[in-house]
Amino acid sequence: MKYGQPILLVIFLCCILGCGGSHRAEKEKAGDDLQQIKDSGELVVLTLYSSTSYFIYRGQDMGFQYELSEQFASSLGVKLRIEVARNVHELIEKLLAGKGDLIAYNLPITKEWKDSLIYCGEEVITHQVIVQRAGGRTKPLKDVTELIGKDVYVKPGKYYNRLVNLDEELGGGIHIHKVTNDSISMEDLITQVSQGKIPYTVADNDLAQLNTTYYPNLNIGLSISFDQRASWAVRKNCPKLAAAANKWHEENMTSPAYTASMKRYFEISKAIPHSPILSLREGKISHFDDLFKKYAPEINWDWRLLASLAYTESNFDSTAVSWAGARGLMQLMPGTARAMGVPAGKEQNPEESIKAAVKYIAATARSFAKVPEEERINFILASYNSGIGHVQDAMALAEKYGKDKYTWRDNVENFILLKSNEEYFSDPVCKNGYFRGIETYNFVRDITSRFDQYKKKIKH
Repeated sequence: MKYGQPILLVIFLCCILGCGGSHRAEKEKAGDDLQQIKDSGELVVLTLYSSTSYFIYRGQDMGFQYELSEQFASSLGVKLRIEVARNVHELIEKLLAGKGDLIAYNLPITKEWKDSLIYCGEEVITHQVIVQRAGGRTKPLKDVTELIGKDVYVKPGKYYNRLVNLDEELGGGIHIHKVTNDSISMEDLITQVSQGKIPYTVADNDLAQLNTTYYPNLNIGLSISFDQRASWAVRKNCPKLAAAANKWHEENMTSPAYTASMKRYFEISKAIPHSPILSLREGKISHFDDLFKKYAPEINWDWRLLASLAYTESNFDSTAVSWAGARGLMQLMPGTARAMGVPAGKEQNPEESIKAAVKYIAATARSFAKVPEEERINFILASYNSGIGHVQDAMALAEKYGKDKYTWRDNVENFILLKSNEEYFSDPVCKNGYFRGIETYNFVRDITSRFDQYKKKIKH
């Protein structure tokens, strides 16, 4: 039996790494790796769910790495297929097993994987930064020595470990608070800094930069770690694919598409400026009140609720275009607008926008037929903001953890919040991955509270 063990080990490793198990990996060994992909008509990209890589928003695939992958696939003349892994280790495992062609993620460049991978594409520099508030009475920290005596809140893992090391380097004195609560994500801590609930946290610079588009009062200028190089990666036996990725990045770094993606995620403000009621004395909420009154009865809504939704979506600006590409008064995504019958070029026509939104709300309502009528509005509003899939995930999580999946407030809304936390969005009951749930949580609460205000101030 002892003599058989090495053979069994080889067989086991072959199974793990895809020896003979992956048709594509075998074909690549035999010939031109890039041509095989072109012949298949499909580029299979491996990535992770996150706010900077890949997520689903209002039923549409989004994310910086996703958009770059789509642009690269298009340059090769093939379609893109996304496969999501649970963590970096699984990303590499899936790639080596031939379950994908390319890792599109800021993969740390390390000696450990240089024999197995070819790093390619744009090489980015990542580092950890202190996230703090800008302005106000307290001046932002400009040097790591100023952290002595300060309270810094971090999640366990690399951020906590870096702070502990930095504390030792400085001779002690940083008050490090390890946040072990599973329901609080890294992005929740950044939100708490913006709101003044905690003074400091730590994040990677790309995540921190993305969050400044939601919270312009953040300062992310103080670096506390060494630079870490990161890039895309392919298998060692795919040199032509790597060369194509390098060439594409070199030629497209200044292209309109690449620039637009960079701005969408890391520069354009995600906040919508809001103004008060148009005329309280005349009983007017907006210039579009007659249209709200015309179409609201089709879904059995109070017109003031439809107005409250429009206010939150666009601030009654019919020319508004969101960071995600949603357009018009009711901020419908292009695909949704087409599906709801909006003629091409009419996305910013107020009546077409309202008519389509009402049609979409009616369709969404049918998806929540089992939810009690008095609760259904919350689920519809949440779905309007996030897409139905994320709300269904939150309902499944609520049921799993013993909460009422048909009640929004203090039940399902708490689980949409948790969709930004890896432990929850990677749960088998979730089908739609990562989502920045705080936006939907606030969206529903803002609209329903404003509707209450409108009812008190504006006649039906």
